[in-house]
Amino acid sequence: MLAKEWLNNTRDIMTRIEETQIDNIRKAAEVMADAIEGKHWVHTFGCGHATLPIEEMYPRIGGFVGFHPIIEIPLTFFTHITGEMGIHQFLFLERVEGYGVEIMKAYNFNKNDVMWLFSHTGINNVNIDIALEARKKGMKVVVFGSASEAKGKQTRHSCGKTIFDLADIVVDTCAPLQDASVTLKNHTDKIGPVSTMAFITCVWMTITTVAEILADRGVELYIHPSHNVPGDTTSRKRLDAALDEYKRRVAGV
Repeated sequence: MLAKEWLNNTRDIMTRIEETQIDNIRKAAEVMADAIEGKHWVHTFGCGHATLPIEEMYPRIGGFVGFHPIIEIPLTFFTHITGEMGIHQFLFLERVEGYGVEIMKAYNFNKNDVMWLFSHTGINNVNIDIALEARKKGMKVVVFGSASEAKGKQTRHSCGKTIFDLADIVVDTCAPLQDASVTLKNHTDKIGPVSTMAFITCVWMTITTVAEILADRGVELYIHPSHNVPGDTTSRKRLDAALDEYKRRVAGV
């Protein structure tokens, strides 16, 4: 049964993450906690499906202020598929060297911020641009992706390095490079990709660790509450407090 095959593949990846990446996740969480405690940002960036972990972490019920999503609309996943902002354009744009430099010009950064990047293969130019610019600004660079599977792949960037080469900390998502994991009878290409589940697993393992570190330090977190719990009369007040804190940080207050 292919449904169970996909489920087993996903479970296997989660197990490998647990067995091999806990220490790296802790290292990433510590530098993120330092930034957030200091009223700085953990900026997050990815392209295509690698924007999904960014959208998952903030704003999100159970997420908290400190993570700043940088999502470039032409590089997100596609609603039209063909036509405007289609897949053909996306595949071209993520390989354009220099595009990431222009994206970085649109935001303010501090050397005590952290840049958290998501890339399955680590070879495309926009992500590498972002990593290079973040390093120039003095930020720590944390990269999540299929690092061991991508080892030896040729970068598309003129710097000669992959995004994993440029990272201060790498968390390996343990997903297969091909991403799709289930063989289908009478077809060349597999189905059932697993990289998104791997990304999301690593994200929440990291963010819960960040929260644990900050709570142990006595730092108050501005957490997004559920808006749908009967009898919770203060959820909107807590949400407003979180959004007010986000606005203060965006304004640099």
